[in-house]
Amino acid sequence: MDANFFDLSDETPVYVISVAAQLSGLHPQTLRQYDRLGLVSPGRTAGRGRLYSTRDIILLREVQRLSQEEGINLAGIKRILELETENLRQRDELSRLRSELTMIRALIRYQLPPA
Repeated sequence: MDANFFDLSDETPVYVISVAAQLSGLHPQTLRQYDRLGLVSPGRTAGRGRLYSTRDIILLREVQRLSQEEGINLAGIKRILELETENLRQRDELSRLRSELTMIRALIRYQLPPA
């Protein structure tokens, strides 16, 4: 049997709020507040209940760490998370552009006659 029979990834929302709260060490009301503030946006069930992914749990722990250990307010944490997301997006774009440039250089070398 395939080890990943259900095809779940770290992005798959599977944890109801009570389980996510337990896994993250936070109160369910804190998770609701973080959702309202846009810090962690879980998936939704058909009935609009929250479903959290493993990635969401890790993010909840990071929000708590930044708040408790670093003393950063929630608005600051939201900005940090936005900047980290943008940084990852730009890194992906840079990687894609580098690959494209490598391909273009190879095509140019292939098409130019030897000197």
